[in-house]
Amino acid sequence: MISILIADDHKLIRETWTFILNRDTRFKVIGNCSNSEEAVKMSKDKKPNVVLMDINMTPFSGIEATRQIREVSPETHIIAVTMHSQPAYAKKMLQLGASGYVTKNSSREEMVTAILEVSQGNKFICTEMKELISEANEDPSSMSAINTLTEREMDVINLIKQGSSSKDISLKLDISIKTVEVHRHNILKKLKLKNAASLIHFMNSSSILS
Repeated sequence: MISILIADDHKLIRETWTFILNRDTRFKVIGNCSNSEEAVKMSKDKKPNVVLMDINMTPFSGIEATRQIREVSPETHIIAVTMHSQPAYAKKMLQLGASGYVTKNSSREEMVTAILEVSQGNKFICTEMKELISEANEDPSSMSAINTLTEREMDVINLIKQGSSSKDISLKLDISIKTVEVHRHNILKKLKLKNAASLIHFMNSSSILS
């Protein structure tokens, strides 16, 4: 039986996956948590076979939690379960030791396959991500530029896409407006764009940031 820890900041998601997975005799959900610090501690104590890790966690991200879990429980396999469908996020997670990447658009069947694959020591990337990575590879210059973005810059981009102002972003990310403006400047510089309008056009036209 494959033991599973679910780390997600949404209670409904944790309860839903616990219910679904515990109905399958191959799996046993041995715990769930709502923050990254607890995810690391529970992984150290319980040594689950698989952790389903949301990227958007507090007090630090699921990306950092993945790095720490790999240190305290190296035998645990981690699957990123996230709303982010950017190849850059998948790349960061896999570089830090995650074995799988599944978006929240994935089906139950795809999640089950992911758990089975990573528990056997294999890598798994969901169909949606594979297609986006394939498209991104057709535009290597864009992919290269995207990969230079930091995790925080990616967060800022996602909020800009949602129509958030600099003030909104500062509140949501708990950073100053000045820091938001610095991130926006650095994003434009790295992507070689001139202004906010060109950034929005780039985001809307790029499958990498879809």
